[in-house]
Amino acid sequence: MYQARRAPVLTTLEVRGLRFQIYSWQGNLAAPLLMVHGWGDSGATFQFVADQLPAQRTLIAFDARGFGRTQWPQDGYWFPDYLADLDAIIDHLSPREPIDLLGHSMGGNVVMLYAGARPQRVRRVMNIEGFGLRRTSPTDAPDRYREWLDEVKQGSRFATYQGFEQLMTVLARRNPRTCVEHLHFIARAWAEQGEDGLVRLRADPRHKHVNPVLYQREQAEACWRRITAPLQLVIGLQSALAKQLGEELDDAALHQRLAGAVVARIAGGHMLHHEAPAAVAELITRFFT
Repeated sequence: MYQARRAPVLTTLEVRGLRFQIYSWQGNLAAPLLMVHGWGDSGATFQFVADQLPAQRTLIAFDARGFGRTQWPQDGYWFPDYLADLDAIIDHLSPREPIDLLGHSMGGNVVMLYAGARPQRVRRVMNIEGFGLRRTSPTDAPDRYREWLDEVKQGSRFATYQGFEQLMTVLARRNPRTCVEHLHFIARAWAEQGEDGLVRLRADPRHKHVNPVLYQREQAEACWRRITAPLQLVIGLQSALAKQLGEELDDAALHQRLAGAVVARIAGGHMLHHEAPAAVAELITRFFT
């Protein structure tokens, strides 16, 4: 089992009608680094990175709406809500000063869009494996709407597991570079065991619904171009996402769309904060100091 070197303080914060789970690793430095997790993840799993960072650094993470221990909204999920949630949390944590942001995957997309929409609220931003989706075509819209309508009508569900060991087997297959001790921790951060003995993910099944609104990469890039804060991009050398996006993540393409960004490519796949927390912590120390 994984033994955390630096346990977080757990609190809740109510903003925008939902109760959010907050994780705080308190240090001597007052200015916090706020970390935003990816789809299906939890703020709790930044623990591995927190344990690799100097104890004086203050770190804060939270479970996004409908994930982990944060409440589920009644009206479903729309991507701009993640930005509004982040805006409200920043107003609470740092109402007057700009804040340091780090995001992974979906969280990386959130912090990048936010840094472009509210550049004056962001001091520095690190994006780990959160570089948007592939470009879409308007001709995809009818099929996408039909798929979404079917999912809304039929409902969605996540798999259940006979125990944490079965869930760990699935996690190990999906993320073979993550060590066993980390998998133990992740399984218990992501799921809980019911009275019937079955293990269920702490996530609203409606997250599985396809987005009926097509992803517009041009809109995302327009936001990225408005970022004024220093920007660090982190890409896994074995990342499946990087392979999917292909030339979109070539150095030349990145520097053309994100002038001034620093690009780091490190060993690991998409879940770098699970697989290579020491390398991620080294980048954080260098960039946010």
